[in-house]
Amino acid sequence: MNYRHAFHAGNFADVLKHVVLTRVLVHLCAKDKPFRAIDTHAGLGVYDLEAEEAGRTGEWHDGFGRLETPFAAEVEALLAPYRAAVEGVRARHGATTYPGSPAIIREHLRAGDKGVFVELHPIDAETLAHRYASDSRTKVMHLDGWTALNALIPPPERRGLVLIDPPYEERGEIDRLGQSLLKAARKWPTGIYLGWYPIKDLSAVDRMAATLDAGLERPALRLDLMIERPDDPTRLSGTGLIVVNPPWTLAAEAEQFLPALAERLARTGYGAFRCERLGPEG
Repeated sequence: MNYRHAFHAGNFADVLKHVVLTRVLVHLCAKDKPFRAIDTHAGLGVYDLEAEEAGRTGEWHDGFGRLETPFAAEVEALLAPYRAAVEGVRARHGATTYPGSPAIIREHLRAGDKGVFVELHPIDAETLAHRYASDSRTKVMHLDGWTALNALIPPPERRGLVLIDPPYEERGEIDRLGQSLLKAARKWPTGIYLGWYPIKDLSAVDRMAATLDAGLERPALRLDLMIERPDDPTRLSGTGLIVVNPPWTLAAEAEQFLPALAERLARTGYGAFRCERLGPEG
């Protein structure tokens, strides 16, 4: 799977990833102590939904585009930080833009917090560095994301998160995600980890989740969002996140926003979700 993000910005996978990311950032901001947010596969940070790439696929219409109609009040309360982050980015970059995860993170950084954005593609890394050059809270690194995951933890701050969001261009990267989460959680046990994955071959995700359930020494959540029946392993039918050391409120929150998103973003009448505990408290 080649996941060059400019073609997919604002799609259903972004919606889930960024809603969960904002819920974790809200949790980190609830305490005065500073935190560090590390994005291992950062991309460009901001995307124009009217640009050629996004226009060629039009995926955002069936993702962020379907969120125009409000949800029930309790779901809207959980989505409010996500919506606010999108509006904050659009206020600076234009009404047709959509934030990548670096921009979502930047919207939540306070004076003492740090954001580290890692990108391997040289042109994208240069663009990202130029975009955030004036913000002393952020740092952009031109580096392989998997290498950065090992090199950048533990950070000086005890609190923080790591978002692992690879493009899945190589075989076996879902298994690699599981093994990397196991190693990282041992190296920085107080960090919160968000590992994103596409769902095409559901058995690969199940295998990774089973490995984590057996091997993690910390609690975790598996959050899946299905928008089509997972009966064709060549088709992107869903997306998900493994959250290691999730905020204590996240499971209950996910059980509210996941069914709402599954219903709203479903294709051909099929939408489903999973909120499953993994690890020692699974």
